[in-house]
Amino acid sequence: MKDYHAYYKTPRGYHKRSLNSNNGWNKTSALSFMNMPILSYSDEIRSAVLMIHGEKAHSRYFSEDAFKKLKGDNKELLIIPGASHVDLYDRMDVIPFDKIEQFFRTYLK
Repeated sequence: MKDYHAYYKTPRGYHKRSLNSNNGWNKTSALSFMNMPILSYSDEIRSAVLMIHGEKAHSRYFSEDAFKKLKGDNKELLIIPGASHVDLYDRMDVIPFDKIEQFFRTYLK
């Protein structure tokens, strides 16, 4: 959670209307959809999928679990060494733009 604080509660990522910057999440938010098994139909995805996650992200396992459920050879999981979750928001030195471009050139035809 300290990574989120370092992003959303500092000039790096703070915005006065951001829910994450202002403790805006509440019990009546629209996030109830998260209670559904969102990976139930992931094996039906035929489109190319690129997942990018920081090596140090607390939520890394979400992408790893989802990746395992995907079928086909048009999927990629990139784990960015040394990166946290929020590093991939704005750290231009760690965002793998070259890999993203390569993926798009391969699969967006």
